[in-house]
Amino acid sequence: MAQPSEQSHPDPAWRRRDFVAAACLFAATAAVVRWQNAHVAVLWDLGYVLDSATRMAQGQIPYRDFPFAHAPLTFLIQAAIIRLTGRVFLHSVYYCAAVGGLGTVLAWRMVLRMLHERLQAAWAVSLLLSAPLCVLGIYSIYPHPNYDCDCAFSILCALWLLQRLGAKGGSRTLAFAAGAAACLPLFFKQNIGLAFLAPVLAALALLLVARMARKTADAPALFAALAGAAAALAAAGLLLHFTVGLGNYIHWTIGFAAHRRMLGLTAMLSVYDEPALLWMLPCVAASLVLLQCRLAKLWWARAAAVALLAAPFLWTLLSLAVYDDADERSDALLALWPLLLVLSASLTLFNLRRGITLRALLPAIVLLTINGTFMSQQLWGSTYAIWPLLVLLLAEMIAYLAKLTLPGHALTLVITAVISVALVVCGGFYTASEERLSYAQFPDGPPVHATFPQLKGMATPGPYLPEFEDLLRFAAANIPASGGIVLLPGEEPFFFASGRAPQFPITLFDPATDPYSPAEVVEQARAHHIRWLIVKRDLQIKVDPTPQGDAVRRALLADFAFCARLQGYDVYRRP
Repeated sequence: MAQPSEQSHPDPAWRRRDFVAAACLFAATAAVVRWQNAHVAVLWDLGYVLDSATRMAQGQIPYRDFPFAHAPLTFLIQAAIIRLTGRVFLHSVYYCAAVGGLGTVLAWRMVLRMLHERLQAAWAVSLLLSAPLCVLGIYSIYPHPNYDCDCAFSILCALWLLQRLGAKGGSRTLAFAAGAAACLPLFFKQNIGLAFLAPVLAALALLLVARMARKTADAPALFAALAGAAAALAAAGLLLHFTVGLGNYIHWTIGFAAHRRMLGLTAMLSVYDEPALLWMLPCVAASLVLLQCRLAKLWWARAAAVALLAAPFLWTLLSLAVYDDADERSDALLALWPLLLVLSASLTLFNLRRGITLRALLPAIVLLTINGTFMSQQLWGSTYAIWPLLVLLLAEMIAYLAKLTLPGHALTLVITAVISVALVVCGGFYTASEERLSYAQFPDGPPVHATFPQLKGMATPGPYLPEFEDLLRFAAANIPASGGIVLLPGEEPFFFASGRAPQFPITLFDPATDPYSPAEVVEQARAHHIRWLIVKRDLQIKVDPTPQGDAVRRALLADFAFCARLQGYDVYRRP
């Protein structure tokens, strides 16, 4: 099959309505993120991110000075915020709101670019498809600083650059930047970044070989993109080698992290073991048959096709009335993921049969990235930050659907409106229900707002923040600033709020972050002259995930004597 050259698809021009739309999408998404942070705080996750960023801001170097299983960029960004603006939680909230808003705007512009030359009502359709991201955006569901969310934003930036390669006349500078940007996600989240970078490099190499054989004009740009990726990886490798040690970095972020968190292939493929596919896929298949057969000119056939296409989304809407339980409602919404991934994979293979171009390969890259994301926590746990990627796949499917309808694309607008309404309404309920955050306890009642200046902007229902602030006051009055402290399990951002330097190698006793056995924990406590042990009795997290929690506690208590009983905490001191 002949390899077609990449077509030029210039960016749609910015008009006044585009600036208004961008401002509205940004503001709506940022408002959702701000609202989320104003009433929920997941201390388990916040403690790890903010305390790790605090020790980095104080000059401690991960992988070299302390074990660290995550890629560094999210933590370094938070450390930079701390260094530049001080230890105030509200500053991190503003960061999340800004990234969330920019992610929605960026996804919208990419969708508009995908549609504007293939669909008459591209502007309206792009807004309809992007509107759900106000409630399902990068930081809308999980609103705290997080590596998945930052990684998703960096992927959108890289895809935006890759998408523009065909529109700049083979600009080598742009291509070099696109290749370099494709490497950034790897240093936010390993499994997502690798699942993105590997297919990007493979796609660029495949296109380069094909273009060089045909001596087309865009071959130098493809070579520049690969050179950009190689340069970025080389620079990152040299920087790691001379700062933390490349071997240390690989050991903790690849070997240790994969051993503790990587799922097996069977678990990953279980995402597609969705009973709803048994009726959803036949509905979509029947609709496509109707749209392409001779009956397509009949109004009733086209109406039936639209109804069949809309059925999965209408069922998701109906589930809000059928189910009272937030878990069942979220399952109905998340069931759309395997359906849309299967449909997108089929469409991508169909498009690639017609010719291999970067435009045809980008959906394949997105599909592989999404499946790589599932390596962490599968469908329920891994989708919270990557809804913009699903919207990009939806845009490609809408563009294909437009080819099957009459001029004017009225049916395309109808089905897009149904999809948008379903995702906005059901997504809004999903986000507001905090179902994705249900691993933490949010008791009934109004949120309790923190009073410490460092915790400004933090609020959550229950006694957790008052108890935490009581601990901070006790520590300020009774524990010397140089006193080494271990907190079990380390659920709260103690070092961020207090400004103390962590002296123990880890701040959170989680299986994904704790490499030590109970005996090794005791040895490390002695070696680092830990004199204070604080044990939290009243955990916000529903199930303590530390498998060795009791054993670690018993082993440490042999070296410590009881000192004080606070609200939610027991304090021990080494004699």
